[in-house]
Amino acid sequence: MAVMDDDEIAAALERFPHWRREGHTITRPVEAPSFLEGIDLVGVVARAAEAANHHPDIDIRWRTVTFTLSTHSEGGITAKDFALAEQIDDAVSRAVAHEIDEPGE
Repeated sequence: MAVMDDDEIAAALERFPHWRREGHTITRPVEAPSFLEGIDLVGVVARAAEAANHHPDIDIRWRTVTFTLSTHSEGGITAKDFALAEQIDDAVSRAVAHEIDEPGE
């Protein structure tokens, strides 16, 4: 799978408003109403990631869960990352989680 160029990544991010680019990754923080609901969300995403054989980096800090995607084998962001981002977005929308406001918003 080919690494996407900057224009392709920017265009794809327009369809994923909760994600932002950080270097060679895309990332999305989510704040869950409780720690356990955040862990439940991680479980849902973990099952989707395992089925796709594409695994995000997941950072859990109390109720804040941050998902970070990159196709490590390709050395950057690929369509595979956006496919999993879509599944993560679906999982978040089904969960009771809500968005974290970005600084300055």
